[in-house]
Amino acid sequence: MPRFAANLSMLWNELPFLDRFAAASKAGFKAVEFLFPYDHPAEAIASRLRDHHLELVLHNLPPGDWAAGERGMACIPGREDEFRAGVARAAGYAPLIGVQRWHCMAGLVPAGVSEAQARATWVGNVRFAAAEAGKLGIQLLIESINRFDMPGYFVSRPRQAIELMDEVMADGVSDNVFLQYDIYHAQRMEGELANTIRDLLPRIHHMQLADTPGRHEPGTGEIDHRFLFDHIDALGYAGWIGCEYRPRDATPGGTDRGLGWAAAHGQSL
Repeated sequence: MPRFAANLSMLWNELPFLDRFAAASKAGFKAVEFLFPYDHPAEAIASRLRDHHLELVLHNLPPGDWAAGERGMACIPGREDEFRAGVARAAGYAPLIGVQRWHCMAGLVPAGVSEAQARATWVGNVRFAAAEAGKLGIQLLIESINRFDMPGYFVSRPRQAIELMDEVMADGVSDNVFLQYDIYHAQRMEGELANTIRDLLPRIHHMQLADTPGRHEPGTGEIDHRFLFDHIDALGYAGWIGCEYRPRDATPGGTDRGLGWAAAHGQSL
């Protein structure tokens, strides 16, 4: 049966971030993920994880200026030093919070930068991040993000991500790069979820979910999650699936009221 991790950047938004760990544990989750830890001391996050017996399965490397609209730096020429400093910042958190995976956001391709320039910069940065993650026993993940929600994002389709990952590993040294398969983003870009997951499963080391339209809970849109969960289980996927959705009920308590999707789809948290 698939294992689900609560995404604390999306769920229980009525609570302060550090209080969401308790909410996730109370709801029955055994693991969490979130976008970024960097606004909080590592010790504070570590204590919440210990107190509530939660695994931290994923967070992102620093994305640049998130508030200004930046969504990663990996593909942006001229910011390699800043990218490396971000990896070092994440590495400072890792021993305390016990994160298992880093997601390296590719970034938005700047005006005037060619696809070849962006690709070469991305490959170099991902090779560096993969090596640094490997030193800490952390897996580096690459995710494709749909271009409806994030226009201009460098990696928009799962098979494109695989092609780029293959280039990273072509030197025979970099082998710590895996696919983060987001069901929501993949459905928006191309569909064909069951066959794509089957074909790419050996490269997938984390999944995320949300329904579409709306990016809400499973069962609120067009994706047949009951079929998909059974399919993923039958394929033998043993990783986590992050619940990276926006509760359709955005009022206080809406996250908890919406968690009935799990039982409705024959799953448990």
